[in-house]
Amino acid sequence: MITVKKLLEGKGAEVWHVNPEDTVYATIELMDKKGVGALAVLLDDDLVGIISERDYARKVILKGRASKDTKVKEIMTRHIYHTNPDQEIGECLVMMNNRRVRHLPVLENGKMTGMISIGDVVKEIISDQQYTIKQLENYISWEESY
Repeated sequence: MITVKKLLEGKGAEVWHVNPEDTVYATIELMDKKGVGALAVLLDDDLVGIISERDYARKVILKGRASKDTKVKEIMTRHIYHTNPDQEIGECLVMMNNRRVRHLPVLENGKMTGMISIGDVVKEIISDQQYTIKQLENYISWEESY
């Protein structure tokens, strides 16, 4: 069983975030710099939203707004699905698929400790399956040699 905690240990648990008062332009610049598709929106260390490239595309570009004049709080997603460090990543994958979200903040005791993406989860599951296959191949080879 692979937990969110184990995934974050391999990936790193650094939380990149913005403030609700930041501009969307600065937020997109940070996403580009960090190579991520979403950022947590924190106010005094409390998770108040999440902003993604999808929010930007749908709520700025399609509405003809200017990203340098639009604040994060105006377009961020406020209803946030989240996970915890002890949750199994397969359960996260099901939640992400059912809720049609690509990123899950990780909360522990009400505080954000990381963020996982659907790509992170799928990559970890594939890696675990490849490891299992390799172990089975080694076992079969060992059995055949005796």
